Amino acid sequence: MKQNITGKSLGLVSCLHCEQISQLPNDYHGEKVCCPRCQARLHSRIPNSLDKTTAFILTAALMYVPANIFPIMNIVYLGEAKSDTIIGGVLHLLEGGMWPMALIVFVASILVPVLKLIVMSILIISVHLKAHWRPAGRTHLFLITEFMGRWSMVDIFVLAILIALVQFGNLASVDAGLGAFSYAVVVIFTILAARSFDPRLIWDVIEEPQVGDHD
Repeated sequence: MKQNITGKSLGLVSCLHCEQISQLPNDYHGEKVCCPRCQARLHSRIPNSLDKTTAFILTAALMYVPANIFPIMNIVYLGEAKSDTIIGGVLHLLEGGMWPMALIVFVASILVPVLKLIVMSILIISVHLKAHWRPAGRTHLFLITEFMGRWSMVDIFVLAILIALVQFGNLASVDAGLGAFSYAVVVIFTILAARSFDPRLIWDVIEEPQVGDHD
């Protein structure tokens, strides 16, 4: 059977923090080994990576529903109460001619979370199915998804700025609604999912001989 030479088969491990390549001890059996550069814990593979990632993604997907159904902010202006969901806020920004801010909120609050949920689900399923298709492409897709995570709270910061600007004493007040809390949970759990997923699992399948391989 044909055996592919990989970093794992050679006992090499990459630090997930500083990307330093290190050689694991020959008698390594899961004991604690630290990166010589940054002293972070080295793992041949993140323990229970798929289980943790799946749990985080399922939680984020469930919380995405109330994040879009419930109001993200509650406004009281001159005694009149009004609530807005994320979609409602985007529409009001468009009606007010603030399309750049509406675009930012739409991309950060609706498009990015959906893409992250879809991409992470595809990666999890592909690893479970031991898929061989485009491992480099899937790895790059994961890195892009992980990078997007740091921009997922843009609209929450926009909301915070709006709250600060609209606090006019007794004339008006703005409070974060249940939708904002739910959305924050979605952001946190998608970030946790990306951090718990080990992209090296994508490449592990190439170590396994495929049908038709011979010496």
